[in-house]
This record gives sequence, structure tokens and C-alpha cells, in this order.
Amino acid sequence: MKKILILFATCLLAVSALHAQELTNFAFGGQKPIISPELTQDSVTFRLKADYATVVKLSGSWLPNPWTGTIDMTRGENNVWSVTVPLPAPEIYTYYFLVDGVAVNDPQNVLVQRDGTRYLPMLLVPGERTENYGEAHQHGTVSHPWYHSNILGMDRRLTVYTPYGYENNPKKKYPVLYLLHGAGGDEEAWISMGRTAQILDNLIEKGLAEPMIVVMPNGNANQAAARTLNIPEKPMGNRWDREAFAKMSEAERDLVMNGYVRSLCTEIVPFIEKNFRAIPKPASRAIAGLSMGGGHTISASILYPELFDYICPLSAAGSATPEQIAALKKAGVKLYFLACGNTDFLFQGAEEMHAKLTEQGLDHVYFVSDGGHVWSNWRLYLNTFAQLLFK
Repeated sequence: MKKILILFATCLLAVSALHAQELTNFAFGGQKPIISPELTQDSVTFRLKADYATVVKLSGSWLPNPWTGTIDMTRGENNVWSVTVPLPAPEIYTYYFLVDGVAVNDPQNVLVQRDGTRYLPMLLVPGERTENYGEAHQHGTVSHPWYHSNILGMDRRLTVYTPYGYENNPKKKYPVLYLLHGAGGDEEAWISMGRTAQILDNLIEKGLAEPMIVVMPNGNANQAAARTLNIPEKPMGNRWDREAFAKMSEAERDLVMNGYVRSLCTEIVPFIEKNFRAIPKPASRAIAGLSMGGGHTISASILYPELFDYICPLSAAGSATPEQIAALKKAGVKLYFLACGNTDFLFQGAEEMHAKLTEQGLDHVYFVSDGGHVWSNWRLYLNTFAQLLFK
């Protein structure tokens, strides 16, 4: 009996110690609450309780060098480290702490973005630029249906946004935007980092955008879903392995090059139009994508020029020939929205695409923003072109 009591007491102490460590950054037992980040009109303060740290730094995406730039934090009462910095311009930023050289997320901040396999705390600075990035009063619904792809040989997961009121009016049908992510992303990228639901909720509530369904597929042809679901990935040919690629059959090469785009256009679009109240017409279909997804957008418009009346490549890794652009013009595209940042490494390609569209006489919007290959631009583009769709 004595041994059992000793074992129980030991386990209780161990559990208590674990809870003390886990909850060290929360206020219990009359401790002063730790607030981080704390925004004022002109500054923001970050805090972290780190009892045994010797050096704590802050790294944020608003810094001149967001990759290696850091700011020293100062140890204060009860080993709470802090630093106050000027409030950055209105936008969404990510940040983390470096505790003795180890990257640590802010345990006080419940706002988190997932970028591929990284989770980072989020700082939303209010202002005109970000007024549609916060929560609206009327909310749409985000779901994750699965579809079967014969082309890719697997069941695959989608993210689908349906607008406020979709469930309450079973007779109303909606146009659809197919919104594609970039390299390293997945079917949750636009929801997590792009703030798709918030932007559409706000635009629709304000009457600035038509109520629409937004479909966000997984653009990695070897994945059934985001890696967070821990589903094994399917081995597929590599277009960059030139020797192996040269040995493939024409059908195998097309699968590597265009398998996902063909699945999008011939499997995902029919799936959505069968299982959601989508209007099955080109005039009610839009496609947009960033970076790799911009390339997929261009490829989809080339392979299926009459499928989408609204085409929006954003910081796109891709181009089109004069003949392919002429086919789009003949198909009667209603909007071609080409966007890129002026310091983006793909900006020269955007300039060339703009010139080709102009030469072929295809009316288009060429939207050039400041900055590079970053989510601050892609959120801006969505907030802009969504107001032009289906009108």
C-alpha cells in the first residue's frame, strides 16, 4: 500500500510539473497576465515568459530583412522578455521568437497561419488595406469535400467556401471561382494565409462582390490532401529529371505536365457542379492562382479556352503563345486579370505576358503592385479582382 501511495504521489508531482511548464505563459494564481502582441495606435509590444533564457530576439515579416533580421528583447520582471516596436503599416504579418537560437511561437497569440509545414503567429494591423481581412458580420461556410480523380488515381480533398445564405435558399445557384495555391501550399493555403473566407464575407456583405462559391483544390498532383492529414504521397514522374522524362511515353509526360490541370477542368469542375448549386456555364466560372497556381491558371485556360470566362493569373509562373491568346479572345473571355509585384522575381514574365495580351488585342487588366512574391500582394489581388467577377 505504501509503495502504491509513493507511486501515486510521484505521478502527481510529474503531472503538476508538466502543467507548470505548459502553462508558464498563462496567468494563474494571481499572476499578472501576459499580453502579446499588444497593439496601440503607434506601437506593438511582444512579450514572452522564458525563465531560463539568456538571449531572446524577435523576428517579423515586416522587418527590412524578414529572413534573417531580428530585434533584441529585454528581460523584465518574472523573466518576461519584451520589446516594443513602431506599428507596421496595415497588413497581416507573421513573427516568431528566437530563444537562445531556437525558433519559438508566441504562446499568447491564438491567431496562427500555416504555411506548408510551418505554423507562425499572425499580427493583423488594422487599417484601410486590411479592413476586409477581419471577420464580417455575415459568415460563409468552409467545408472539405473529397472527390475521386481517375486521372491521378486517388481520392483528393478540396476546400470549398459557400457564401452566407447558401444553406437557407436551396433554389439559388451561384457562380464559382476556382482559386489555386502556389508551390509549397495545399488546399488550405488560401484559407489560412489568403484570408479567402474573410475577404469574400466582407465584400459580399458590403455589396462589392457577387455571392460566389470558391473552390480551392490541392495543386500537388502527388498528394491526396494537405500533409497535416498524414496521408502517404503517391510517387509520380519528375519533369525536372530530364533523362527519365525523355524516356516516358507521351501519355506519361502529359500526366506529369498537365495531370492536375486536366483533373481540375474535367473532374473537379463537374464534381462541383453536381454536388453544389453551381451555375454550369463559362460566364459563371472563374479561375485564379498565384505563382505555381498562376501557371496552372494559364495552362487551364490554354487547354480548355472555353471553360472559364474569367481568368486571373497572379505572380504567375507561366506564359502563353500568341495563338493560345487568340483562342481565348475567340472564346470571348470577359475578364483577364494579370497581376504581379514590381519587385517580384517573376515580374519580367508578367511584363512579357502583358505585352503579348496587348499585341493580340485581348482586353485585360494589368495590376502592378509594390513588393515581391508575398502573401500581402496575393490577398490584395483577391480583394481587388473578386469585385470584378461575374458582373
